[in-house]
Amino acid sequence: MSTPLLISIGILGGTGKEGKGLAYRWAKAGYRVFIGSRSEERAKEAAREIGGRLLDRDLFIMGVGNVEAARKADLVVLTVPYAAHRETLESVLPELQGKILIDVSVPLVPPKVSKVQMPPSGSAALEARQILGENAEIASAFQNISYEHLLNDEPVECDVLVTGTSKAARAETLKLVEAAGLTGWDAGPLENSVVAEGLTSVLIGINKQYGSSSAGIRLTGVPRPGERS
Repeated sequence: MSTPLLISIGILGGTGKEGKGLAYRWAKAGYRVFIGSRSEERAKEAAREIGGRLLDRDLFIMGVGNVEAARKADLVVLTVPYAAHRETLESVLPELQGKILIDVSVPLVPPKVSKVQMPPSGSAALEARQILGENAEIASAFQNISYEHLLNDEPVECDVLVTGTSKAARAETLKLVEAAGLTGWDAGPLENSVVAEGLTSVLIGINKQYGSSSAGIRLTGVPRPGERS
């Protein structure tokens, strides 16, 4: 296995289902993964759970507090519920300076989570840019991936739309999409995150109507990664 260019990933709110699924996939791919949480004990428990699934015991996964996860990591991923989005970002603001942030949050507003309800800023990712500053490097991705398959080494048919503040931020994020065994697409500037985030509510509604739990999206009409010249 080749050494990843970005050695360590900090997952804030990594004790949730989506965070644990991504942590498992990235640790298995050879990245050093720090699972962050407001509760360090919960983070350690999640790290033990994921570590128990990893056959290669030399792989690295550690549970720590959110601040420490952000400080130790080369790249930071935010997977908290939207209700904790601003508070979490503000709590780790100094540790995020000079690092790419991948925002996985979706502005779901219970109880009507199948209704698209975007925040005044336009999207969670655009809100993150307001909090971190205009010069922050931010990408938005993974909103439409159902967590059920991530922890079980199952193929995931859903594609990942990656938007971001720069081509470089999107490129680094696409590397992590591939490392997780998923297919990603450069979907343009961060402003386009409005579409990917809003689509999550649509998929939730489809799941409810048709008795599923893993509705996703797949791009057609363009060459798949293995087909590209």
